[in-house]
Amino acid sequence: MRMLRNAVMSLVVLTIITGIIYPLVITGIAQAVFPARANGSIIVKNGTPVGSEFIGQQFDNPKYFWGRPSATTPYPYNGLSSSGSNMGTNNPALMTAVRARIAALHAADPGNTGKIPVDLVTASASGLDPEISPAAAEYQAARVARVRGLDVSQVNSLIQANTQDRLFGIFGAPRVNVLKLNLAMDELKK
Repeated sequence: MRMLRNAVMSLVVLTIITGIIYPLVITGIAQAVFPARANGSIIVKNGTPVGSEFIGQQFDNPKYFWGRPSATTPYPYNGLSSSGSNMGTNNPALMTAVRARIAALHAADPGNTGKIPVDLVTASASGLDPEISPAAAEYQAARVARVRGLDVSQVNSLIQANTQDRLFGIFGAPRVNVLKLNLAMDELKK
């Protein structure tokens, strides 16, 4: 009986510590130290939330830069079902999807004969990636400039201004947040 009482007390104490106290302390620290990130890094434009800095969005209008394809279901960039497609390079379904994405890029910009960056035709591991490579943004610059009636040099300057360098100069790769770039494009047109 004593062992059962000790086991139940251990369960109650550990449940209170790990299920109530620890989450409240960590949430409080996050809210105090990183309030924007703790609340989803929501980007607000004119008082209205337009998206998160860390979750990609579907852009298919030719006047906007397009992000990495999403592999989430039942709809793209579904934060509740973050996952990659888990398709290997020999999977026929992956090759069919890549060919369809290449065709969509060519249809949106038939005059573009540049090499298509891989991040425009393959999904990321999470399926939610909000960023593309600078090469992927530059590939789309002529289309966006043409549709918006802008000079390509203006668009390329905006891409450069929105390119984030490697973390601490050594980790990762340079990247461009698609939502932030598209919001900057909307501001440029005004």
